[in-house]
Amino acid sequence: MNHGALRELVQRTLAALNAGGIGRNDRVAIVLPNGPEMAACFLACASGVTSAPLNPAYRAEEFEFYLSDLGAKALIVEAGSSSPAIEVARRLGVRVIELHAGEAAGDFTLRGLPAATAAAQGGFSQPQDVSMVLHTSGTTSRPKIVPLSQANLAASAQNIGATLQLSPADRGLVIMPLFHIHGLIAGVLSPLAAGGSVFCTPGFNALKFFAWMDEAAPSWYTAVPTMHQAIIARASKNREVIARHPLRFMRSSSSSMPPQVIKELEAIFEAPLIEAYGMTEATHQMCSNPLPPAARKPGSVGPCAGPEVAIMDEAGRLLPRGAIGEIVIRGANVTAGYEANAKANAEAFTNGWFRTGDQGQMDADGYVSLTGRLKEIINRGGEKISPREVDEILMDHPAVAQVVCFGMPHDKLGEEVAAVVVLREGQSATERELQAFVAQRAAEFKVPKKILLMDEIPKGATGKLQRIGLAAKLGLA
Repeated sequence: MNHGALRELVQRTLAALNAGGIGRNDRVAIVLPNGPEMAACFLACASGVTSAPLNPAYRAEEFEFYLSDLGAKALIVEAGSSSPAIEVARRLGVRVIELHAGEAAGDFTLRGLPAATAAAQGGFSQPQDVSMVLHTSGTTSRPKIVPLSQANLAASAQNIGATLQLSPADRGLVIMPLFHIHGLIAGVLSPLAAGGSVFCTPGFNALKFFAWMDEAAPSWYTAVPTMHQAIIARASKNREVIARHPLRFMRSSSSSMPPQVIKELEAIFEAPLIEAYGMTEATHQMCSNPLPPAARKPGSVGPCAGPEVAIMDEAGRLLPRGAIGEIVIRGANVTAGYEANAKANAEAFTNGWFRTGDQGQMDADGYVSLTGRLKEIINRGGEKISPREVDEILMDHPAVAQVVCFGMPHDKLGEEVAAVVVLREGQSATERELQAFVAQRAAEFKVPKKILLMDEIPKGATGKLQRIGLAAKLGLA
């Protein structure tokens, strides 16, 4: 599908929604599998109504919460879908619209829109209209609604395009889930805004990645660290594919990438890995390492790449370079605030700066390094431990492929350090050996008291490592 046909599809889709009484700022939930139709449907909805992409893997109770909380006016599902969202939507009085795929990649028509009074506000969204709503991935409290305006989305797409120097010559291989800000903005919107193309897969599959690479001939892809690590594991058998389709760069975001993995990935693909830092409230990207010849600093998420970025203390004072504090942001891509949540907004904003909840520091060159989520910092009887620091030590062990450290409850100290480790194929190591390895490089209180050796690391729906709640999930709480 070319850009002209995509523009016509967007106009046709908005005309159908408007004729069905759905217009600007009306919420349309999208429950579709990954692929070109999902990408095109998101673009169409975000252009003139409020898109609300939801994870197709949710259960009925989760759909009930999200559809009610959003106040969705309609739900778009694939023709023939058996998603529990359909029954929930009907029970809630939410209109169900079926998407029928067309011939070209991403082409579709919507059916099930009854004739209705035309939408009061039709046509394309204005800059301050809400283009997309997403919920924060709250692990402990009720998820908050993050409204993102047309201006937020446009600014973020421009920021990412500028960082990556995207052009019409670029083709992105989309393996990120398309109900997630990373996949939607970095994977789909930014390359298309730059006049480039995207190849949308049915979702990440390490076994199919290199076949897709052969088919798509991409110039880049963006992923989370766990996906990059799964790709590394299969790369040695696919060196010919890599040689046939040299990448201009690879991008990593959503959680920190161990420097050891960056080195390995760059050696395999003979291309730079650009590590970026993003979050939903910033419409994804906040900082990013630049492309060569500018300096990439492994272990850093780079300088600000769009919004202004600063470091703040608990009292709301901005700190000098080198000091550790909370990372704060402000700019055109930052949400104006959570919906109907005065308490959360009072906590999140200080003097116009949005508090990210991440701890970090900025060096003399303006490069930001994350030291952890403030809520993830392990407090062992008053000793504060950054789980990332222990991750990086364990990653240096020759037998270790992946690791995630987290806090587990302790009756006297409050918390102790624990870790899940995945070993490299054909390698072996015991819990005691790994503890001794950490003890050589870190103070005794930082050595994990429990190391679980597992085949894979438990992950959230978006492939992200979630340290909070991991102890309970693994039966250590």
